[in-house]
Amino acid sequence: MDTTRTHQLKDGRTLTIREAAPDDAAAIVAYLQQVPYESPYLGFGPGEFTTTVEQEVAIIEDHIQSDNKIFLIGLIDGEIASVNNFAGGHRQRSRHVGEFGITVREKYWGHGIASHMLTLLLDWAKSTGIVRKINLVTRVDNHGAIHVYKKLGFVQEGVHRRSMYLDGTFYDAIFMGIDID
Repeated sequence: MDTTRTHQLKDGRTLTIREAAPDDAAAIVAYLQQVPYESPYLGFGPGEFTTTVEQEVAIIEDHIQSDNKIFLIGLIDGEIASVNNFAGGHRQRSRHVGEFGITVREKYWGHGIASHMLTLLLDWAKSTGIVRKINLVTRVDNHGAIHVYKKLGFVQEGVHRRSMYLDGTFYDAIFMGIDID
């Protein structure tokens, strides 16, 4: 399946989504060091993303070589606007199921980028013949993301109480999933 797509955004700019390549590692690391300053919903905060460029290259290469993993980046004018990383299980009994993480740079929120990124992920999953279930975890107050997930067919499957602690407040997380038929 061709995993490169382009989309015209509401503001006229073009989003190009493609699989990450080892040459993207430095830009991805820089991006992932910046996004925690822009969103309180991530599982890591400012200064907590410590993956090196060399480690990121190894992660990307592992995804390229695997038939149940994909690492997507969304680019606008050559800048990373979004990262979406999915990994299925390593063992035979869990190869069919995995979890993804997605981030969108704050200045691109509200442009439909997450929907485009996740639609490509779902299309890829269907094409693999392996991935049959996709899971995610998000904070219960991440209303924009939850709206996107529900719009794409994800359903809530559970709640993990007090999953995140930030600035003196506990936040619950919800588990969502979608079956791939």
